[in-house]
Amino acid sequence: MTATTPAAAPAPATVRPAATGRTVLRLHRGALIVWLVVVAAAAGSLLWAYGPGATEIYANWRRGCPDDIDACTWDTTINGYYRAVRLPELALSWLCLPVAAWAGAALTGREMENGTAKLAWTQSVSPARWLVGKLAVPAAVLTAGTTVLVLVHRLTFEANPFPVYLTWSEREVFVANGSVALALPLCALALGALTGLLLRRTLPALALGTAVTWGVVRLTALVTPDLWPWKTATASLESEWPATAGDVPFGDQGMLTDTGARIPYPNCGDDFEQCMADHHAVAFYADYHPASHFWPLQLVETGILLGVATAAVATAFWLLRRRTA
Repeated sequence: MTATTPAAAPAPATVRPAATGRTVLRLHRGALIVWLVVVAAAAGSLLWAYGPGATEIYANWRRGCPDDIDACTWDTTINGYYRAVRLPELALSWLCLPVAAWAGAALTGREMENGTAKLAWTQSVSPARWLVGKLAVPAAVLTAGTTVLVLVHRLTFEANPFPVYLTWSEREVFVANGSVALALPLCALALGALTGLLLRRTLPALALGTAVTWGVVRLTALVTPDLWPWKTATASLESEWPATAGDVPFGDQGMLTDTGARIPYPNCGDDFEQCMADHHAVAFYADYHPASHFWPLQLVETGILLGVATAAVATAFWLLRRRTA
């Protein structure tokens, strides 16, 4: 009898590295498809408002005031144009919330809860490389799509034929026209991923990531106007309001006394002149941001959001390193 050679043992199963860009896109292809549909729909809506939509609606609008454009008022014919521009603006302003929810739940929280992250770390992917792949690929996809929408929105905004709307300082218009729109989803991505690593549970990470992102976005929007110097407009007591040529938002406002001090609007009742004399008021005043402050305000808010995102990413790497040491 001849001795038989024992069969070779099967090679141990391996896990494909979960940090490569292709793998991240494959695992989250549903979210990628949704994002591509959103970008395509929003860009198409804005391009319609820039081209054929604006031409047709503007012609219908001017039929009611053919001789004097200043006599034109808001009309129902503009509603289609309004919706075509407003919906993409809302998407750019609040895209950060679903991004935070997805990052906390699907990107990190679910993999921590199911143990697939630890399985990947025992193979050929280090925890740091795993997190780099999780953050870098979505960040690149979000930035590319958002950049397209911001550029198309600026094109539509600058060609806007209707002087009755689209003010640069409206929150949604302000966000959609500049770098804040790019910083919002990056900040949300970082905060959501951090909550997923911190809680290691899908649903709690979804809820907390969304709530924290909403709080950061709201707080940043509130404090930004005060972080750049206001301009002040004044008007005599006979005027209705300080002339600021429509530049808003307003900051502090009230009355100036004969010593130059600022006081709030007094409750004057019927005798306005006597009330002004009693308070030594000589003029109205209002703090405001002119249109020339658009980019300074954009850069201030963008810097805050990217600073929060950087802090969140650094904390995520520190937390991951501590847990896997």
